[in-house]
Amino acid sequence: MRKVTPPVTVENIKKTHRERRVEIRRRLSEFAEIGARGTDLRFWEEMVFCFFTGGCSARMGINSLEAVRPALMTGDLEELSGRLRGVHRYPNARARYIVASRDFLREHCDLKLRNKLTSFECPIERRDWLVKEKGIKGLGYKEASHYLRNIGFKGYAILDKHVLNCLAELKIISDPKPPNTRAAYLTIEEKLRSLTQTMGIDMDELDLVLWSMKTGVILK
Repeated sequence: MRKVTPPVTVENIKKTHRERRVEIRRRLSEFAEIGARGTDLRFWEEMVFCFFTGGCSARMGINSLEAVRPALMTGDLEELSGRLRGVHRYPNARARYIVASRDFLREHCDLKLRNKLTSFECPIERRDWLVKEKGIKGLGYKEASHYLRNIGFKGYAILDKHVLNCLAELKIISDPKPPNTRAAYLTIEEKLRSLTQTMGIDMDELDLVLWSMKTGVILK
């Protein structure tokens, strides 16, 4: 039987936030801990996780990361795609993302991702680099926002289908279709930011509230 989710209204968002804020804040504190103390390897693992979630579920991303974790630093295309076969929907493409991005980041910054990402003073420029850098494969604005949130950076909207559907139900956007340009993404992100200010709920918390209203869980 299909699970019935509550209608997305301001009242239900506030209710869900009250019910789940302890769990949500615990999860966000885990991300903050990665940002404060995580190694460059952990930063790389989280990037690969976000390669896996593009067009796929968070659960598939988690399972795929576990499958390739032993080979993340040294595995070639054949080994990585083999580990992903039967685990991820696109084993060959995602293996190519890993190898190409790893090669580029080694040459560009010796995979010192913490130093690289904290070198940006502007949050928008930090995300733009992840998306626009041709050497990094598989990160659009949604995936880059997801990645930055998971390593402790705050204030980025993760506009996946669940959040977009919520915004459409609230009549904040007219169409839940994913934004396909930088300008469109920034416009919707600003609308979500305005909603957080109106409701008095932290933006990162609201993202997880909306996601959990559609999925029933709080993952990563």
